[in-house]
Amino acid sequence: MIKAPEFDNTVNLDGLLDTMYQAIHKKIQDFNQDDVVMVGIHTGGFWIAEKLYQRLGLSSPLGSLNISFYRDDFTKIGLHPEVKPSNLPTGLDDKHIILVDDVLFTGRTVRAALNEIFDYGRPASVTLAVLLDRGERELPIYAEIVGQEVSLKAGQEIKLTGPEPLKLVQNEC
Repeated sequence: MIKAPEFDNTVNLDGLLDTMYQAIHKKIQDFNQDDVVMVGIHTGGFWIAEKLYQRLGLSSPLGSLNISFYRDDFTKIGLHPEVKPSNLPTGLDDKHIILVDDVLFTGRTVRAALNEIFDYGRPASVTLAVLLDRGERELPIYAEIVGQEVSLKAGQEIKLTGPEPLKLVQNEC
């Protein structure tokens, strides 16, 4: 397996968004556009989804997903005091969901998002699109659409800040 390059703070976000846009546009070409629903995971994934949604011109409303109640790590992080509700279009049955997140790492956030999506209905498909893929999964989850694969040194994390301007920030844990 080839190791992804280490994260570089000078990463071009517009270039990553363009890579994601092109891949999503190609993916949804064969779908009925009325059956495509884009959903961003709160907060960074939603910021990315907003940018992509504007370019794609989808007919269904943009959805936002707050997975706070679906997390499996309450004992470690506690419940965030400002939990906001999810805002998903009704009737996800037989829709093609484009699920967007900022950074894919362990896979636990995506697992929680999938649990919530299936509480709203049974989609025809779910495609995961992420800005950055860190690898190092704890669960067997992968992104079909990736802006860039990166690796970080032990004890480092990466976070998307925004919404305006969007910026990737690398921190020590």
